[in-house]
Amino acid sequence: MDKVEEFEELRPLLFSIAYRILGSVAEAEDAVQETWLRFDRSETAPDSVKAFLSTAVTRISIDVLRSARVRREEYVGPWFPEPLLSDPYQDPARSAELADSVSMAALLLLERLSPLERAVFLLREVFGFGYGEVAAAVGRSEAGCRQLLVRARRHMEAGRPRFEADRREQRRLAARFFGALHDGDVDGLQDLLAADVQLVGDSGGKAPQLPRTVVGAEKVARVLGGFFPRVLGMGIAIEEREINGQPGALFRDRDGKVLHVVVLDVLDGRIQTVRGVNNPDKLGHLGPIADAWALEREAKRARRRVR
Repeated sequence: MDKVEEFEELRPLLFSIAYRILGSVAEAEDAVQETWLRFDRSETAPDSVKAFLSTAVTRISIDVLRSARVRREEYVGPWFPEPLLSDPYQDPARSAELADSVSMAALLLLERLSPLERAVFLLREVFGFGYGEVAAAVGRSEAGCRQLLVRARRHMEAGRPRFEADRREQRRLAARFFGALHDGDVDGLQDLLAADVQLVGDSGGKAPQLPRTVVGAEKVARVLGGFFPRVLGMGIAIEEREINGQPGALFRDRDGKVLHVVVLDVLDGRIQTVRGVNNPDKLGHLGPIADAWALEREAKRARRRVR
């Protein structure tokens, strides 16, 4: 194979590493592109193309994450990863690790780790790299990587999310949830929610958003059941999709533009967390973006006419 073919064969792996380190589709794609440029400029053939590219994308992603940490500290409201509709990298031998690590809850948990801990944990625990490969990728000794991994495991195990393993059951519950949401069925919604369910949104201050996190089945059901039927009456469509390996949906305006993404955490037959992402900066990779502020103004005018 020539360089382009070798790179394209490994692109899914490189993107998956970068996305899990960065939590951003756009930044991961940029990291992969920079990796290609370094590979293309290299005048000598590496002993292992996979090792060369994995090392390059890991180091680029670590550098980007370090600068991104400063921006995230100044972020308006809760910060969530950019929604990912499908993971391009598949490895049957590590399917469970890959699925667990791409969920929003797991990516948020990874935020507790330092950039080096995060990279070591992902390369070793998720992608199954040997300690020598991990050490080469992050520029540390094998002993140092083992210490980093111990610390990372401790943080991850302390808050590791648990989800419903049965995908079919997840989909059935999600279908009932979005059906009740469409109908404004507050009682039906409440029956699907855990007692301590949380409704959390990420707008980054760039789209309409709840002023605070809503906690409790009754409160969350009332908020969702009162708001979404009005919005859906304005031509908004719900497109159920798997997002970050979890049940969820895209909300599109009457022109088919992306307005909002909702992701559900499911455990023990109940929805534990409802996460919404409507920061337009995080939705651009999903298609043309709707004007959420214009829709909010339209909704307010409609409510005034009803009164």
